[in-house]
Amino acid sequence: MPTNRQQLLDNRPEGEATASNFKLVSSETPPLQENQVLVRHHFLSLDPYMRGRMNDAKSYAQPQPLGQVMQGGTAGEVVESRHPKFAVGDKVVGFGGWQEYSVVDASQPGTLRKVDTTHVPLSHYLGAVGMPGVTAWYGLVKIIQPKAGETLVVTAASGAVGSAFGALAKARGCRVVGIAGGADKCRYVKEELGFDDCIDYRQHPDAKSMSAALKEACPQGIDGYFENVGGYIFDAVLMRCNAFARIALCGMIAGYDGQPLPLANPALLLINRIKLEGFIVSEHMDVWPEALAELGQLVGSGKLRPRESVAQGIEAAPEAFLGLLKGKNFGKQLVKLV
Repeated sequence: MPTNRQQLLDNRPEGEATASNFKLVSSETPPLQENQVLVRHHFLSLDPYMRGRMNDAKSYAQPQPLGQVMQGGTAGEVVESRHPKFAVGDKVVGFGGWQEYSVVDASQPGTLRKVDTTHVPLSHYLGAVGMPGVTAWYGLVKIIQPKAGETLVVTAASGAVGSAFGALAKARGCRVVGIAGGADKCRYVKEELGFDDCIDYRQHPDAKSMSAALKEACPQGIDGYFENVGGYIFDAVLMRCNAFARIALCGMIAGYDGQPLPLANPALLLINRIKLEGFIVSEHMDVWPEALAELGQLVGSGKLRPRESVAQGIEAAPEAFLGLLKGKNFGKQLVKLV
């Protein structure tokens, strides 16, 4: 059996996460038991939610255990199988974590999913046609419930979730405005993803300035907002929301290091009768097939052209993850292992 290199969570961050929170180890992969499959990971998914799980704090998910492989999504290939439904060479997506190989009990429902790479590259099953894409779909379709002609805003617009949100919203006839960091990302959001406008938050570092930029980009006000960030951008959006606006609350990355995120004017939620709903996409597995079908069509037809930032090798995972938390990635952040 092959030697397997793994990234463990060695200790919990105090404030900002650092590379010293992780530890690279090697181990032997155990022989397969009945119904088990050995997967060689080609790609690891790095996602903002992982930062919250590094803390030993009450959250929607159990904290990442210390001394164990960092948990996360993986895409790879079956290299050995003792399960009748999986053959050597099958391309699969699972939750194998930050390691080069995983042994999976394929008889457990939902642990491993075969994917077709004919029209959709394997890596996209961790982004646009995976958990981030379904996250965008759920927030848009089930919470915001857009009508054609409405104005929608999404933060982190050039990332895996934001780019999928834009394609899905444009397909429903909406005006879509993104918020992203830097001129290059904003250019990509408008020219390649087809958003109607994009605001560079680096040019608007406070709520007053951001609110003025939103007024210009959203002359009819904001009907729907997909929130990934929190902080002053959320305050600025609330100032521009129309009556009966809907907000899908997906993430609050501005607060992942533990600091509180107060709202400047929560009375606006009442004044404008705003619907605000937080959600965790893994609690809505029933919609995944419908969402993935639409996302696969958007990617296959070229209507959604997702960008990827790819770090090379398991040893690069911690620094790539820390860069993701600071917005250094452009598009979906992956680690390539093969």
